[in-house]
Amino acid sequence: MKPLRIVMDPRDNVAIVANEGGLAAGTVFDDGLALVDKIPQAHKVALRPIAAGEAVQRYGVTIGYAVADIRAGAWVHERLLRMPEARSLEGLPMATVTPPTMAPLAGHTFEGFRNADGSVGTRNILAITQTVQCVAGVTDFAVKRIKAELLPRYPHVDDVVALEHSYGCGVAIDAPDAVIPIRTLRNISLNPNFGGEVMVVSLGCEKLQPERLLPPGTIALVDERTKEETPLDVVCLQDDAHVGFMSMVESILRQAEVHLARLNARRRETVPASELVVGVQCGGSDAFSGVTANPAVGFCTDLLVRAGATVMFSEVTEVRDGIDQLTSRATTPEVAQAMIREMAWYDAYLDRGRVDRSANTTPGNKKGGLSNIVEKAMGSIVKSGTAPISGVVRPGEKASQRGLLYAATPASDFICGTLQLAAGMNLHVFTTGRGTPYGLAEVPVIKVATRTELARRWHDLMDLNAGRIADGEATIEEMGWELFQLMLDVASGRQKTWAERWKLANALVLFNPAPVT
Repeated sequence: MKPLRIVMDPRDNVAIVANEGGLAAGTVFDDGLALVDKIPQAHKVALRPIAAGEAVQRYGVTIGYAVADIRAGAWVHERLLRMPEARSLEGLPMATVTPPTMAPLAGHTFEGFRNADGSVGTRNILAITQTVQCVAGVTDFAVKRIKAELLPRYPHVDDVVALEHSYGCGVAIDAPDAVIPIRTLRNISLNPNFGGEVMVVSLGCEKLQPERLLPPGTIALVDERTKEETPLDVVCLQDDAHVGFMSMVESILRQAEVHLARLNARRRETVPASELVVGVQCGGSDAFSGVTANPAVGFCTDLLVRAGATVMFSEVTEVRDGIDQLTSRATTPEVAQAMIREMAWYDAYLDRGRVDRSANTTPGNKKGGLSNIVEKAMGSIVKSGTAPISGVVRPGEKASQRGLLYAATPASDFICGTLQLAAGMNLHVFTTGRGTPYGLAEVPVIKVATRTELARRWHDLMDLNAGRIADGEATIEEMGWELFQLMLDVASGRQKTWAERWKLANALVLFNPAPVT
């Protein structure tokens, strides 16, 4: 291929090298710019001389200041940049942007499972909630037997999952922020993909008792014959009735079969695309994330919002440096203030730890061309598209409205995924440039590669190759529509993601922040 570079904004004085394998020193672009350094793929090249102290711009935003003179054609990496100060949370634009009017997008449907509470699942899964980490081994053993012995008898049930976590005892259960992991686990137990069937495995002596996790009235458990509310279905391992390990396992299997029978009676039905609740996230990001995959997701986000669906973008630690872009897009000053509140928590967290926000950018991010968190933030935010931000979901809470929402989570992949599950996500989109075998057992995860080389090398892990945008084979809009259709197919069960095929999953990671003083 001829030497290619990508400029994100006319104001930029750097571009990223698009060629696979990078470009050698001495390479000359069509406009005569010659490289003075060997530059890896996705890394930045100076488009003109940049003086020491001068702003280095990408996305039309200052991502740093040159610490020394930089020649035109030179490799611009993190060691040549001084990171800007974080934008103050004072004096931010509040609900100042009037978004373009987007016509409603009607006529798009998927085949989903309607639930009694009005939500819609994309999968029909039996989830077994655990009150405490101590029961994880027993539950895991039981789930393996359920899958081998019981699940084949119930062909309309997609899977059985244990909601494993490391919480429940040995913690300050009444601490001010203990409500966050507790409500997270509660709301995950009520995720739309579980069909309202709630089954709990408890040890018995733990601090997080079943009634505290799922108080009466949390779940509308009604006996069809008596029309009365039925008690929470709990298998307590310390009950006197259990004599030995296998007795515990058999109790779990007996109760599981009751729920499997009810789930198996459910059938998919045609529902509008507005019933999708999509979480979007990126991990193992590179400089192509903000060029290919995330812009395609952003275009798709706008399509989903136009269709009446709910889309959640997240990652407080990654969007903090674009807070002014977010508050300006809020529908009301109150929504903007809610986002500021979440960013203020992060600032306080860094201050308590005596570190700064530069700790966010990982070695892999830097190897992929991202110099610092400012540059990373600009590429992350574009997943949110252009729609107005209509609400903020606090950690562990359930989303209560449609449209584009900011779900406040840390950037850690599995903490973010866990909190989006609690918010009611029924479909997940995950973009990656460096690559990560991320997956969730509770919802389908669509993996989008930012580069063709990654999509080719990880051919049985990536569901969509957005690298075709950088290759000139597809536009952002075309990839966005392709992702939208893929979502409908996956949500309908017509297509399984690679993460589903390989059963890629991880234990839930419950967010338990220290109180802010």
